[in-house]
Amino acid sequence: MSLKGSAGGAKQQVRGALRVGVIGAGVMGSNHARVLAGMPDVTLVGTVDPLPAHRARVTDLTGCRTFASLDELIVAGVDAVTIAAPTHLHHEIALACIARGIHLLVEKPIASTVEEGRDIVSAAHQAGVTLMVGHVERFNPAVAAIKHAISGEDILSIAITRVGPFPPRMSNVGVVIDLAVHDIDLIRWFTESDIVEVQPQLSSAVAEREDIALLQFRTASGVLAHINTNWLTPFKARNVTVATRDKYVMGDLLTRQVTECFGFKPDGSYSMRHLPVGHDEPLRAELIAFVQAVRSGGLPAVTGDEGVASLEIATRCLEAPARPASSARKVPRRAVG
Repeated sequence: MSLKGSAGGAKQQVRGALRVGVIGAGVMGSNHARVLAGMPDVTLVGTVDPLPAHRARVTDLTGCRTFASLDELIVAGVDAVTIAAPTHLHHEIALACIARGIHLLVEKPIASTVEEGRDIVSAAHQAGVTLMVGHVERFNPAVAAIKHAISGEDILSIAITRVGPFPPRMSNVGVVIDLAVHDIDLIRWFTESDIVEVQPQLSSAVAEREDIALLQFRTASGVLAHINTNWLTPFKARNVTVATRDKYVMGDLLTRQVTECFGFKPDGSYSMRHLPVGHDEPLRAELIAFVQAVRSGGLPAVTGDEGVASLEIATRCLEAPARPASSARKVPRRAVG
């Protein structure tokens, strides 16, 4: 299997400052605008959002122009866009941009459905535009350190915990699409192998959609993987452990501490060391990678095919019906602190 995917048709390299727009001025879109506004050789043309309050916020944050519609941004002239609009709009927006030859980064998940995701990938391929999917966790320096530590190792198992309090704003997805899709992508990236078996356990304890998910996987290469995710924990935790034949690697993605155990002896003793971890802002590193892919015409760091593959696995996890944890009235749990 090749996780790199297909580059599509011939791509034109962009000369001079890259003119970029941001579609969506929610929390993520505002951060896209903030980072792009400070990047060299990039001109932030503006941000699109139908809500005046969102447009005012991003103007205060970056001083950039704002537009109420995508058509206004396109008239202003852009080489590339980042799409941070609600997921159900990704398909329509992406196809509109691709039809105009605009390169694009689409926030995860790539689309609401696998079919829509494949439509986007196919259209980008035919048009020869760069398509990258925003799986930003790959650019977390702790994740990069883990990936480096296990490179060339015989991976046996992966366990990932991604938990936190109930989100302040409800969306139309549960924890599998909102949180676990990050880790499905990481499992595929760490192992460089497809996920071939899925064993999900889902529950809806306080929400209409699943808010607890215990997900087990087996990859084509034989790696066993486990994801524990929920919206019931009063604090955020993001932890990854990887067991190989010769190492045990532990990473905290929030504190960005990565520890490696190695040199296992018959008497049970072993050595331990902390691995060096960078300090880059993951979103900035992601957007730099996107800009470089647009300029070079090369494959992006996270291809459309990879984004669709992770969405497909997440969708398979949701095929098992969620069961209420109890008969108690479903009221969102308040965050502590």
